[in-house]
Amino acid sequence: MTYRIKVINPNTALAMTESIGRCARAVASPGTVVMAVSPSMGPESIESHYDEALAVPGVLAEVAAGERDGVDGYVIACFGDPGLDAARELATGPVVGIAEAAMHAATLVGRSFSVVTTLSRTVDRAWELAHRYGFAAACRGVHACDIPVLDLEDPAARKTVTELCASAVECDGSDSVVLGCAGMASSCAEVSRETGVPVIDGVTAATKLVESLVSLGLRTSTRGEYAPPPPKRYSGLLRDFTH
Repeated sequence: MTYRIKVINPNTALAMTESIGRCARAVASPGTVVMAVSPSMGPESIESHYDEALAVPGVLAEVAAGERDGVDGYVIACFGDPGLDAARELATGPVVGIAEAAMHAATLVGRSFSVVTTLSRTVDRAWELAHRYGFAAACRGVHACDIPVLDLEDPAARKTVTELCASAVECDGSDSVVLGCAGMASSCAEVSRETGVPVIDGVTAATKLVESLVSLGLRTSTRGEYAPPPPKRYSGLLRDFTH
């Protein structure tokens, strides 16, 4: 059986999207086709609530395009999980955010985890999501490396992230580490070797989770909150979102 999973990087940095796609394809089953995309509109990186809000229309446009193309499931590849609820209203198949997937996975391999994220201003967002997803008790700490998203592939940045992950494990006494940015995905194996604990990258975790849900025939419930949005006219820059 061939499944088609669309991995949406909500920012417009194509090099990052390519890296995310490689990580997702590395764990996908042989019969699964992974399409990694960036929206045609939106911020080049997501590092604030403003960025996140303006990334959502592009994410929803990619989901709508995926529905027309017969995509089976979606990954939202940003640790803020932007537009997750709205995407679930649009999509026929399952939609999983990488923060959601990573935190779920972390609680399956240990009783506690630490999150290592990018900028200090995103720390509270990570805590907010841990509470929303029911994992606040398992999250021992959220630590920021204060490296901008688009600089994470630099060797010096990767070294800093690795060292911070090791420090977080010791400081928090946690059983595992959750990488708090899709741009850290390619560092996962390296960080795991250095820390000696399971290190969870949300891109790969979400890819496998979506794949599993699709293979089980499970999709988002349309009863109640995630029912399709009612038909409505949108104006101005959002006129193309009329449905």
